[in-house]
Amino acid sequence: MNMQTLYEQDFNVWVQTHVALLKEARFSELDVNHLIEELEELGKKHEHELVSRFIILIAHLLKWQYQPTMQCNSWLSTIIEQRIQVEYLLEFMPSLKNTLEDATAKAYPKAVKIAVKETGLSLAIFPSSCAYRYNELLDEDFYPGNVQ
Repeated sequence: MNMQTLYEQDFNVWVQTHVALLKEARFSELDVNHLIEELEELGKKHEHELVSRFIILIAHLLKWQYQPTMQCNSWLSTIIEQRIQVEYLLEFMPSLKNTLEDATAKAYPKAVKIAVKETGLSLAIFPSSCAYRYNELLDEDFYPGNVQ
């Protein structure tokens, strides 16, 4: 079976085959185009995870700030969890620190959508861009509009 067919029919076997080829230094047999594509996607995957974590974190901080009478342990737990997950991701991939501002900007509109749907508040109440700096997002003591 050629590499193109293997890639299309059984990705896991394709990966295992490439690991073996690399270990054996059989570089001429590599499916270079797909290997490059997969490595590029792998890098993007971690950036997407960072944005995803920020979406949930920002949504909960917005709910915390804009519905203070509804604050609960569940929101607090989610905020703590997302901060820990982002911290872990940044320890695992320190170069992602260079993307924090961009990740925050990408996450914010989606976080607002969640906050609007979950709170029933008007979209107009929320700022058009994220008022939280990324260092605040990662600060375990930061809770907007509230002192913990």
